Amino acid sequence: MRFAIVESGGKQYRAVEGRTIEVDRLPADAGKKFDFERILLMADGDEVMIGTPTVSGIEVKVTVVDHIKGPKIDRFKYRPKKRIRVRGGHRQQYTRLIVDFIGRPGEERKVEEPALSRRAELVEAEVEGEQEAETEVVVEAKPKAEKPPKAEKQAKG
Repeated sequence: MRFAIVESGGKQYRAVEGRTIEVDRLPADAGKKFDFERILLMADGDEVMIGTPTVSGIEVKVTVVDHIKGPKIDRFKYRPKKRIRVRGGHRQQYTRLIVDFIGRPGEERKVEEPALSRRAELVEAEVEGEQEAETEVVVEAKPKAEKPPKAEKQAKG
């Protein structure tokens, strides 16, 4: 598995071929391809290249998948006995990128597909099973069980 540590927006991210990363929002449209400029480390199995401060001759090609919003952060300032209540919030915007290639320019490699976990395989099988079940929907009504009548209570009197 080949991965690289890249820098974007003053933060460092671990980029793995074939997987997605979420970085701070970039001014790029969905579908646009570009390269990261600052690659700090690249590792391929036992071979590790560490930059001082960057690794030269290595490129990381990515494609913008979409722009998303992170979770909402609420903030509330409160001062007792002063009638001061200040409520505010923030929602960070991110850009989701898929890593297409990590390596030297012109190098031809087949991207390794990340191994699916057992849970992911079960989810895929379940989705395929649902699609097959949707085409062959047969609904049968269950007969209702007969309940014995309730005994009547006598009134006090």
